[in-house]
Amino acid sequence: MLQLDAATVLLQWAVGGMLFCWFTTRRREVGLGYGWLLRGTYLLLAAGAVLLGLRFDTVPGREIAGVGVVLGCGLALGVSIVRRAAGVRGQRAEHDRRSERVAAMTGIDRTGAADGDDRDEADDAVDGRADLETAGAGTVSVREFPPALDLVPVAIGSVGLVFAAVAAADGSEASVWVSLARTLVGAAFLGAVTDAMLLGHWYLVQPGLPRRLLNEIVAALGWIWPFQVAVMLLPPGMLSVFTGTIDDGWGGVLGWMWAASAVTTIVLVFVTRAALKERQYSAVMAATGLLYLAILTAFGTDLVARAVLGG
Repeated sequence: MLQLDAATVLLQWAVGGMLFCWFTTRRREVGLGYGWLLRGTYLLLAAGAVLLGLRFDTVPGREIAGVGVVLGCGLALGVSIVRRAAGVRGQRAEHDRRSERVAAMTGIDRTGAADGDDRDEADDAVDGRADLETAGAGTVSVREFPPALDLVPVAIGSVGLVFAAVAAADGSEASVWVSLARTLVGAAFLGAVTDAMLLGHWYLVQPGLPRRLLNEIVAALGWIWPFQVAVMLLPPGMLSVFTGTIDDGWGGVLGWMWAASAVTTIVLVFVTRAALKERQYSAVMAATGLLYLAILTAFGTDLVARAVLGG
């Protein structure tokens, strides 16, 4: 059975969060600050995982990988900050499109680029480089942040999660495979719901952000949900709690709490997607509020099951 280990949970959270950081920012449409927020947050979570792992129930492979996740997040964050002058080409293109639309409707020509960059658009279309005028230094070429860099901590952290899953198993081959499935699927599940909630809030910072991005990550959460529930039902799993084979210590209450959390999570996913179909901008804020609830029920779906099965 998969034990409830705080160090593993934090590492799962960091790995899954960085996976969906890449998922959302890969097309370079979200402002730079969103990536900085996520990379900084998951860097701290990975650091917490390492500290807890070194203090309690150390798994060497997991802890080494956790250090790698910290360094990977730090590298991605540092490169993004250094190359911030290159801006975000997708955001810039959306800014220009909206400006042209306003100019066509009003006859007022709005000039200037999003993010405050001064770019050669032809050059940017070819290789993502920006031409920046610096005081007394002429023209300096800056390459835009490569989204694939966010996958480095994901790859390293996934190796650490494999070590953690094997350590949490009871030694049998079946137990190892179940533990691996629960650990890796759980990472994606926690990362998707967390990043969806944070992305919803980012629309307050970047109102022109395409609603499609939030729809995509909520849809991804909906696709991951059945796998999350399925791996928790694999024997010995939550079905054993309902049949009484595994005692949850609360007369079955925790088992029904898990079931309620799981069902509520997918209901909130569908309701959130329905809210996003509304044309008003307030629909995005309504969706964000629903995702606030979803993150609570999602954590119940993951952590309650592991607490019961680990106990």
